[in-house]
This record gives sequence, C-alpha cells and structure tokens, in this order.
Amino acid sequence: MPATGPAEEGNRQVRRLILPMVLAAILALTGCGNDGPATPEPGVGTDADADVDLDLPDAAADAVRPACPFSAEQIAGFVGQPMVDQGNCSFGDGKGVALLTVTTASQVAGEMTYAYQRQQADQIYQTVTDLGAGEKGYLAVKDIGAEAVVISGAGSFTVTLSSFERLGAQPDGYAQAVRQLLDALPR
Repeated sequence: MPATGPAEEGNRQVRRLILPMVLAAILALTGCGNDGPATPEPGVGTDADADVDLDLPDAAADAVRPACPFSAEQIAGFVGQPMVDQGNCSFGDGKGVALLTVTTASQVAGEMTYAYQRQQADQIYQTVTDLGAGEKGYLAVKDIGAEAVVISGAGSFTVTLSSFERLGAQPDGYAQAVRQLLDALPR
C-alpha cells in the first residue's frame, strides 16, 4: 500500500465533503418531488369541522383595523406646510425630505406590540412621556423627529414624523404638532 502524504489526505477530505454538498444542492433544487407542504388528514388538531361557531363577537370587534384617519390637507394643517398623500397613510413634503406616517392596527395588535415599541422609543428618542388621560400611549421626541403611539377603543395608531425643518426649529414644535394629531384621532 502506498504511503499517503498531507496532500493526498487533504484531497480525500475534500472528496468526502463534495458528495453531501452535491446531494443537498440537488435535493434543494428539485424539492425532492414535493410540490408543497403535506395536507394533514382530518383528526385531532385539525379543522375537520370548520363550521363550528366560536361565538367571539368581542374578539372580532377588537380585531378591526381602522382606516387612515387623515387627508393630506388635514396633515398640512397640523405640520404647517403643504403635504402630498403618498398612499398607505404616508404623507411627504413632495421634496423627499419631510415625512409623516400613521400606522393603524387593531386594539389587540397594538396591545401586543406596545411594550416593545415603548422600549425602542426609550432608546431612540431624547424624551418619552406617557400620554395619560385614560389612554395607553406615549409621545417620544428628538430634535429631528417624533413618534406617538395611542391605543384606544377605536384601534391602535402609531404616528411618526421626521425631518420637518419648521417643527425642528421650534423648541417644542414636534411635540405640539403630534399632540394636535393625537387630539384629532378617532376614539
């Protein structure tokens, strides 16, 4: 039997690794004959009888996502400059600089993400204050932007403003504009 050197041993290791990698690539590319996930047979843990009435009227009401509550004209009044509706409750100054967005969600969805949003705001913004007045929410402000989250019976609203020159030039400009927006939200 011939002696093997370090080069021959290295070649053997490479050959041992190539075959599994080639097989894995073939299986990934072909999907191993699988056209999708298997459909479970009716039984325990499946919805074999999907016509069961769960009687959840309160849960259904809490799952409603509110529509965008503002128009571009209303937003312009709050921020003191013309705004363009960019769709999906997003409004810009038409120059690609200033932006205001309102993200809506159901009350339940807002409750689920509130703690995380608040934690992030504490890390990003200079000041974060609770809104009070019986609503769950906060107002976060920094020199170039603001964020507010309100959770009420009408749903959850996250308002974000950034890069408004006029608001940033005033000592409390962002906070005042956001408070006006929050006052106009549906309750």
